[in-house]
Amino acid sequence: MTAALRFDPIRLPEKCEQLRKEVRAFLAEEIAAGTFDPHKPNREDTDAPEFSRRVGAKGWLGMTWPKKYGGQERSFLERYVVTEEMRVANAPTRRFFVADRQSGPVLIKYAPEHIKMEILPRICRGEICFAIGMSEPNSGSDLFAAKTRATKTDGGYLINGTKIWTSSAHIADYMIAIFRTSQPTKENRRHGLTQFLVKMKQPGIQVNPIGQITGQREFNEVVFTDFFVPDDHVLGEVDGAWKQATSELAYERSGPERFLETYYVLTELVRAVGPNPDTRSAEGIGRLVAQLHTMRRMSVSVAGMLQAGKEPVVEASIVKDIGTVWEQQLPHRVRDLAAFVEETATNRQTLERQLDFAIKTAPKLTIQGGTTEVLRGIIARGLGLR
Repeated sequence: MTAALRFDPIRLPEKCEQLRKEVRAFLAEEIAAGTFDPHKPNREDTDAPEFSRRVGAKGWLGMTWPKKYGGQERSFLERYVVTEEMRVANAPTRRFFVADRQSGPVLIKYAPEHIKMEILPRICRGEICFAIGMSEPNSGSDLFAAKTRATKTDGGYLINGTKIWTSSAHIADYMIAIFRTSQPTKENRRHGLTQFLVKMKQPGIQVNPIGQITGQREFNEVVFTDFFVPDDHVLGEVDGAWKQATSELAYERSGPERFLETYYVLTELVRAVGPNPDTRSAEGIGRLVAQLHTMRRMSVSVAGMLQAGKEPVVEASIVKDIGTVWEQQLPHRVRDLAAFVEETATNRQTLERQLDFAIKTAPKLTIQGGTTEVLRGIIARGLGLR
């Protein structure tokens, strides 16, 4: 089946620009108060519970959700502005970001009403953290190769198996995970997966942090041993979670976070070269900014499609593919341009520290949220090429 690809030109309305001013003022106050340093991407304070609650108090979590669940019923474009400003400022969003971006929408769509009423308002208040349980050892981004079993028992399911590369699982209160409830069929390899809401920090779950070359411990291995999940924590259709997961990933793959994760090195380079850059620096920065602008227009377009109730799975995959490749290459491009920055530049040491961290963290960017190879397979199917 061939999908018609569309990236409609969308302009952010005036109310978004007013909101942008409010978010910038809030972040400036947080920086002045010492909550975080926007020039330190490798800081150890990325889990900031009080900051998360203050963001929630502003009404900037669950912005698009129904008011009865604590949301604001605002637009995806307004949420886009908040996300963009948080990323540009390098704010500590780890505690609330996954819950706000995709876990909450999954619960709204598939969870029983009593669970929605219990959990969604807490997400909106910035009180709880979510992780995503998809990848497994020896299967990586091949979701349909998942082997972690959910076996039916009285009142629920027993979970046995392992998830890996599970960001923030060590601080998460909940995980939305995909487990195998039946074997795939010859006719449908996608059959047999079910989505579950998992309450973390319970007996039967062991979280093992995975060290990274940057020194951070954001990733985790999560081992389930006879872990019990009650029936009312099944999300959606038993054995049919592949449809739900595909829809969920449209939220994960299209936002500004997919090309702004190493953005800080570009702004630091601009500060280093100053108001009168040489021709080489001006040309190099100009190319990078033009590429950034193009990706941003595509990403805003996808936000507009989500606002319209569409599921732009292919378009989101394109944004994620192009964006993560770009942000992965950005530190290397900036390093080349920085070779001619004057040694007397006041922020030279800051730029060097940022480049050191960004180059180390860059390899993960084309893996998280779906590898480049998986994304290009989705795009190829959307174009009718496979």
